[in-house]
Amino acid sequence: MIHTIYIEEEAADHPRAEQICSRFPNADRVFIRRYGEIFNRNGQSFRLQKKRPALILARKFGRFVLPAPNGYGIGGRRNFYFSHMLNCVYDCRYCFLQGMYRSAHYVLFVNYEDFEKAIEAKLEESPGKETYFFSGYDCDSLALEPVTRFVESIYPFFAKHPDAWIELRTKSTQVKSLLEADPLRNCVVAFSLTPEPTSNALEHKVPPLQQRLAAMEALQARGWKLGLRFDPMILTEDFHRQYRQLFAEVFERLRADRLHSVSVGPFRLPRTYFDAMTRLYPEEPLFAGPVEARGRMVSYKKRKEEEMMSFCVRELLPYVSEEIFFPAEIDGID
Repeated sequence: MIHTIYIEEEAADHPRAEQICSRFPNADRVFIRRYGEIFNRNGQSFRLQKKRPALILARKFGRFVLPAPNGYGIGGRRNFYFSHMLNCVYDCRYCFLQGMYRSAHYVLFVNYEDFEKAIEAKLEESPGKETYFFSGYDCDSLALEPVTRFVESIYPFFAKHPDAWIELRTKSTQVKSLLEADPLRNCVVAFSLTPEPTSNALEHKVPPLQQRLAAMEALQARGWKLGLRFDPMILTEDFHRQYRQLFAEVFERLRADRLHSVSVGPFRLPRTYFDAMTRLYPEEPLFAGPVEARGRMVSYKKRKEEEMMSFCVRELLPYVSEEIFFPAEIDGID
């Protein structure tokens, strides 16, 4: 899977970098000064790199934990996110990472211990108060777990800090390490879901819906808290039928009374990212749909977006209680 590994000089002697390299004995190794030399250079082709991405092992300095974007919360008052990795193994056409980064290579920051220190510092700002930390904003939290062992590494930290909630957002079925561990009371494994026809058309390399539902069933049976993220909603000719069928299928397989949270949100992108993505994929019908710019963001036309949200809210509320339901505030994306 990985044919080339770029290794920062600052990260080369980290035990985690050595362990990861040992899993790819046949990969070419190239030593670099800083990851930006490869990741941020001009003239790269995201589309070509996506076919054969390299792995970049780096050490992160500063800005380990950042305030979560508006609307990213699931009930907590203190919300932060962190990114131990940049870019995703999947290739979803609507993903904002394609518009934000020049490169499709994966960057993995190997100094997990520094993320833990930064999280601990946030907890010390408000002792005894629940604080939510979101992983999976700039990557998929679990898709590369067999390589990164990230969740396995941070498990003891969150087990010792019950006021620190972590959301692992994913489209993956890489849940083996979770199933082998005792479930954490303060961990939410949140799965992003779209109707199967939409997933097949737009979410390239993502495991089939049935496989993800099986992984979710296994996690729920083991006692892990699950989150459902119906985000982004994607408009299709038979939008109502597809989403009604998706909701029925999900709640037939999962116990709603054991869910931690359910959220739904519209398709939206920063305008600069949208423009970059349409240049990457000019033939993609998704970007030629009934969208409009509202301020710095691009989304479906407001009336259509409101109708889509209203429909999904009406369809979901018979399954879940309002206490765990977090529909996006669509007026807040302008």
